[in-house]
Amino acid sequence: MKTTATNRKIRELLTALREAKLQPRPEFQRRLVWTNKDKCAFLQTVLLEYPFPEIYVAAGEVDLQTGEGKEMLVDGQQRITTLNQYFIGSSDLRLGKDIPAYVNLPIENKEKFLQYDVVVRDLGKMAIDQIKEVFKRINSTSYSLNAMEIHNARFEGEFKSFAEEIAQGDFFDRHRFFSAAEIRRMQDTLFVLIYITTIMSTYFNRDYEIEAYLERYNDEFDLKPDIEREISKVLDFVERCQFSQNSRVWKKADLFTLLVEIHRVLIKDRVQINHRPVASALNEFYEKVDKYDPAVDMGNVIGKEVGEYYKAALQATNDRGNRILRGQIIQGEIRKTL
Repeated sequence: MKTTATNRKIRELLTALREAKLQPRPEFQRRLVWTNKDKCAFLQTVLLEYPFPEIYVAAGEVDLQTGEGKEMLVDGQQRITTLNQYFIGSSDLRLGKDIPAYVNLPIENKEKFLQYDVVVRDLGKMAIDQIKEVFKRINSTSYSLNAMEIHNARFEGEFKSFAEEIAQGDFFDRHRFFSAAEIRRMQDTLFVLIYITTIMSTYFNRDYEIEAYLERYNDEFDLKPDIEREISKVLDFVERCQFSQNSRVWKKADLFTLLVEIHRVLIKDRVQINHRPVASALNEFYEKVDKYDPAVDMGNVIGKEVGEYYKAALQATNDRGNRILRGQIIQGEIRKTL
């Protein structure tokens, strides 16, 4: 494996990016997660002529007629993107008072910026699977990619794409269920992946099962039309319940549990339920959970199930045992309306 490290000028990299000779590969890159503060801190590093970590490229397509080749940007997308935004004066970059715009730099400072040496490690010609493995290992430390971003680097197929479609759909957007930071770090996709995997199997611990499903359905996901209809039916039912935006149902653990259990009733058990009594029962139950105080309710005055749900939704919420317990309790509340 070729891993040559050389220096390239920022101007060379930006020119290659502009001419599409240097091509980011978003399917194995993380989403652009840098905040504006991160970008400004990075630009200060460059403008002060301090070094930053090397970027990785690999050989891409070669035009056999002209001999011109392209390169894939394996790791360093955020750094190169930020440099380009600064150079072109992009509106996506908001500069602080201590960072002058490129257009306002003195001529000598513009030249220093463009002539800045970036360490580039060339991986040479590699199969895409090898490149993804390199990317995963580069970003395997706890302070870089999270688990979902590692999965994103390895799997670009049908199952992951389907989860992204659901996560970016109207339901979650309408209720502003995911924060901007969660979306940047792909926690929206992770939430939906865990949900889909759960309704296709059963409750499991944390996110341990999703890799197997990502791999199994990477090339084809024939069940997509059926699962899509099922999820649409579940989300529509929850919408018709018209929970207020301050209801605890919009907390991650609570909504996850409700979506799984509504699916169990409507799809797996094929039981017809009316959204009005279900919404009434759940609203009453959620209010009890919100009011629950373990220090006061030592004698289970409010109810044993309320206390158990409260604890299962408060700590270790993603443990299989707590997921099962919450599911059983919510399932019981739904069944009471039959």
